[in-house]
Amino acid sequence: MRFEGKIREGSILKICVLASSSAGNSTFIGTASTRLLVDAGLSRRETAARLAWIGESIEALDGILVSHEHTDHVSSLWTVSKRREKRPPVPVYVTEATFSTLEKPAYAPAVETFCAGTKVVIGDIEIETYTTPHDAIDPIGFCFHTQGLKAGLVTDLGYMPDSIRFHLRETDFLLLESNHDLEMLKVGPYPWQVKQRVMGRKGHLSNDVASDFIRQDLAASTRTIVLGHLSEQNNHPELARLAAAQAIEGRGIAVSLVVALPKKQTEVFHL
Repeated sequence: MRFEGKIREGSILKICVLASSSAGNSTFIGTASTRLLVDAGLSRRETAARLAWIGESIEALDGILVSHEHTDHVSSLWTVSKRREKRPPVPVYVTEATFSTLEKPAYAPAVETFCAGTKVVIGDIEIETYTTPHDAIDPIGFCFHTQGLKAGLVTDLGYMPDSIRFHLRETDFLLLESNHDLEMLKVGPYPWQVKQRVMGRKGHLSNDVASDFIRQDLAASTRTIVLGHLSEQNNHPELARLAAAQAIEGRGIAVSLVVALPKKQTEVFHL
């Protein structure tokens, strides 16, 4: 089934998690007039195919935002940003520190640098940026604001500092990491050094930490929460879903809960 390319009548924001796992990360977020991609960890061909499935295209993108330099987030950044038919490339929004770590393309890219904590405006979307605790040079989380709506995207973080809890207030939509089940990670195949990294304060959020955030801090305004960046070796979608569902039930709030499956895009969310 192919989704409609236009914003559904009566809605303002269109969001689709194209991929969210260690194999590749990319999220589409757009309005009727502005189309953005967060990260480009899929091949150009796969990115184009997944965008086409929701009625979008690389050629129509107004910007690509980069969260950090790890390969699963930027492996195809420059090939995805390069438009065809001699059109200027898609502008890439990235911090100066992160840009300094990236291998530069043969063509001249369109790069807009920003500092964590500043607001970036692209079309009719205002993007709030903030630092996340992850083992990258300058990792960033994002909140997107337009016409009174707020969507938060935050994965690849080792814990939930108060600063991020602050930024995620009053969200209507939230993509939140739920990377691993702690017991599966402990007995899983990773070397102990890697396990320590994942569990560390600059690693990834466990199901328990994600559900604790939902239980204590998830905004009552949130209509949809998507659990993302699940480990294929150290988690199971139903474990992540169960932990989050129990936390939501404990809050007594009505929230649509979706688990982003590794290597598979989600449904399209219309806000």
